[in-house]
Amino acid sequence: MTDHTFKCKHKIHFSECDPAGIVFYPQYFVLFNDLIESWFDTLLPEGYHGVIGPRRVGLPTVHLDVDFKAVSRMGDEVWLSIDVERIGQKSITLVWSCTGADGVVRMAARQTIVTTSLDTHQSIAIPDDIRVAIERAVAVAHGG
Repeated sequence: MTDHTFKCKHKIHFSECDPAGIVFYPQYFVLFNDLIESWFDTLLPEGYHGVIGPRRVGLPTVHLDVDFKAVSRMGDEVWLSIDVERIGQKSITLVWSCTGADGVVRMAARQTIVTTSLDTHQSIAIPDDIRVAIERAVAVAHGG
């Protein structure tokens, strides 16, 4: 895949780095959670806040595999990207990457999120409008 379902340029900030001057690894999880939130903001009229807040649909992570391949330093320009690998009945598997302007992948991950009711904390089917919006975004990104 050369095109990504969603991507955004990001400049690594001082607050994201450890005393060694490189991204402190948990910050990648914050960056990608923010990226997912921004992605949902483009997918749905009510955005991520509307899904989590008024609709009470949770999107917790249930599985995460991560590879740290190269360092990112304060001031580096990177591309954060999300690809949809799989859409199930109640879960979505995403593939993330953080790639430097030089084309070197700094970090890559595979994440499975499950849709849940925030009232019962039980898994629920992916709401139809969310499924359709994600499928449409994947088709557009991959020329379909």
